[in-house]
Amino acid sequence: MAKHARRPQRGTPLRHPDDDARTGQAVRRMFDSVAHRYDFLNHFLSAGRDIAWRRAAAGALREIVARPGSVALDVCCGTGDLAFQLARLSGGAVLGADFSRPMVRRAAKKSRKLKRPPAFMEADAAKLPFPDNSLDAVTIGFGFRNLANYARGLQEMRRVLKRGGTLAILEFSRIHAPVIGPVFRFYFRRLLPRIGTLISGVPGPYRYLPDSVKRFPDQESLLGLMRQAGFKNVRYKNFFIGAAALHLGEK
Repeated sequence: MAKHARRPQRGTPLRHPDDDARTGQAVRRMFDSVAHRYDFLNHFLSAGRDIAWRRAAAGALREIVARPGSVALDVCCGTGDLAFQLARLSGGAVLGADFSRPMVRRAAKKSRKLKRPPAFMEADAAKLPFPDNSLDAVTIGFGFRNLANYARGLQEMRRVLKRGGTLAILEFSRIHAPVIGPVFRFYFRRLLPRIGTLISGVPGPYRYLPDSVKRFPDQESLLGLMRQAGFKNVRYKNFFIGAAALHLGEK
């Protein structure tokens, strides 16, 4: 058994024991506080790799979202970057949902530059405002580890997918390489929080980031959670030898 397999359903390190609502409020406040510098820091701290990773995640769903009439939802959409990648490939509709109002406002402002922009809304990943079996694809980019309860999040995303629909989870993961792994972890756990705090002026979120990634299930453990939630044909692809990974599963 993978070493994280017994504990991944606890969710974000900000969680309050047995109180998902209070956990959600804590996560929302944290992201509200960094919305003004979110895009710059994402690109700066990843050396721009997050852009390529989101593009690859959207590309993995190209055949689905390119269909006329398809509907794709990006959950925990933040300022919309993954939703924009989906929209560029879409032959139907793309939606973005996030429970942070400042994030949604920034996403909507950025979307004005596109000919066919996504539609953004405030919504909680734990209570998506969509009927059962209504969406062709659901994505979540660098937001899954912030959910209060991973299993419940997977169940909710599976609920809104049509039969045959696909879930794509893009998230930080594990580098197991003997040399690069320790170097990356030193950067991620020691340097990144200091740089993020200095630039954003807000200390909490960038100290939280490495802690949330450290607690998050590794690649195989997340596959196991997806199987437990009822997803089929689950698989993953590593980026930068595991610094991030794209997990895919079908309903």
